Amino acid sequence: MANKIAKLIDALAHKDGVFMFLRAQFASQVASITDFTLTIVLFKIFGLFYVYATFLGSVFGGMINCFVNYRFTFKSTDVKMKYVAMKYLLVWVCSIFLNTYGTYLVTELLTNFDWLREFLGHMFDDVFLVSKLFVSLIVGFVWNYNMQRFFVYRNYNIRKTLSNIKDKNFSGQKSENYLVDIAQEEEAIAEEVGK
Repeated sequence: MANKIAKLIDALAHKDGVFMFLRAQFASQVASITDFTLTIVLFKIFGLFYVYATFLGSVFGGMINCFVNYRFTFKSTDVKMKYVAMKYLLVWVCSIFLNTYGTYLVTELLTNFDWLREFLGHMFDDVFLVSKLFVSLIVGFVWNYNMQRFFVYRNYNIRKTLSNIKDKNFSGQKSENYLVDIAQEEEAIAEEVGK
């Protein structure tokens, strides 16, 4: 039994595919706990406007997420941290915008329902947390995971790729199977990165 548990833990920690997705979800949960805890503390204890509290929670949650994903989820030891940080920042800014603006839109939409205000009573002030949870799940699955998996934590040699494309376009000997050639080059680059 212990051997099966050890194999499961090893697979979870080192394999790709579903296991990578599960590791990403774990990292996301750690970041979300940080995000939600800070948001609630800033809103409930310090009385900060929920949009600002959401923004600050997203900032600190994103910092935790970047670090955990770099070390644990995607194990990006072949990518320098400064490049990961730059790419993560681009994705993260969009994520913060989507989370903040999405939470605002859904909360404002929910405040238009008088029956919901009557049903929740004094707890209606906390309805933004439902909006935040809903929006953060959608942004996390659709935007964050995909951008981190395919862009942020990948080692791309942009100069080499652009040079290869330029050479193919201007060599005057464009292959009839141009798209196949590009796909083969991408595979070769992926193999090179994987070594």
